[in-house]
Amino acid sequence: MDSLSGKREPSFAASSKMNFSQSFSREDKWAIILAGGDGSRLLSLTRKIAGDDLPKQFCPIIGGNTLLDETRRRAALVFSPAKTMFVLTQKHERYYKTALNGVPPGNLVVQPRNAGTAPAILYSLLRLEQSNPRASAAFFPSDHYFSDDRAFMSEVESAFGIARLNPDLVILLGIEPEYQDEEYGWIEPSGEPSTENRSGFRRVRGFWEKPSPALARELMRRGCLWNSFVMVGSVSAFLKMISRAAGELYTKFSDVKAKFSTSFEKNAIETLYAGLPDSNFSRDVLTARAEDLAVIPVSGSKWSDLGSPRRVFSTLSNLGRTALIKREPMGHLMRLPEAYL
Repeated sequence: MDSLSGKREPSFAASSKMNFSQSFSREDKWAIILAGGDGSRLLSLTRKIAGDDLPKQFCPIIGGNTLLDETRRRAALVFSPAKTMFVLTQKHERYYKTALNGVPPGNLVVQPRNAGTAPAILYSLLRLEQSNPRASAAFFPSDHYFSDDRAFMSEVESAFGIARLNPDLVILLGIEPEYQDEEYGWIEPSGEPSTENRSGFRRVRGFWEKPSPALARELMRRGCLWNSFVMVGSVSAFLKMISRAAGELYTKFSDVKAKFSTSFEKNAIETLYAGLPDSNFSRDVLTARAEDLAVIPVSGSKWSDLGSPRRVFSTLSNLGRTALIKREPMGHLMRLPEAYL
């Protein structure tokens, strides 16, 4: 284990999976990091850590690096920086301008406002399709913690291999749950893997969002998985799924995609987003199109979605750390408030 990061060194079992999708051209594989959220549920905490209302992805919550930096470093284990795209929101420019200095402008997908995950994902896919229609992509939220990044990224590589063999499917990475959590979304797999299915993926039966404690216990007993919201698939598979589930949204973006990468893109996107209702990719796309999905179980790395103060302090407690809280005239380490644990 790396004593500074709290992460395990790569094991043979984890790294051996990295070969599963070598037949995929590296030029065709992209990472898309979702970093446009407002992080409203965590603002009270990030304000104390940084002395500013900065969104959580730009805040050093776990250790000295920001969550965005950690996500970039994790993605870089598999993807080259040139093949890494960032979905952002215009009002956060003062944060991402410095953090992403040196990233090619074409790799920045800047939304006029945060309208939810569905527009963010669709916008980035259409931009990627324009430059590389044969591309495949993995989506990464920028507010996650993994105890073993290499083990997790080996599972992402495996998902690319499954997507290559099943080009009409989008592959979800489901986390094997350690306990019944009512705040997470859950994926219910369908049936058992066939004997020919050596990669262990299963089709998706359905989704459960924020279940009751009793239902969460039942979902865990039935072998359901936490939804990490890490997804892998070809650009064409993602776009087909979105067009079937959210046709109106897809049409609105399709009507302006000819202006992408031109001087007219900014105005066209601002006009589009001005009248765009918020939409959630999990609710409005994934739940509606379970038949387009498969899931692989992820084990070998502890995981947390750092979406609430309770989860942040629980993760810090498990790591034996405290949160660095900014106080005038200088910062100091604050003990974990019992209310958050």
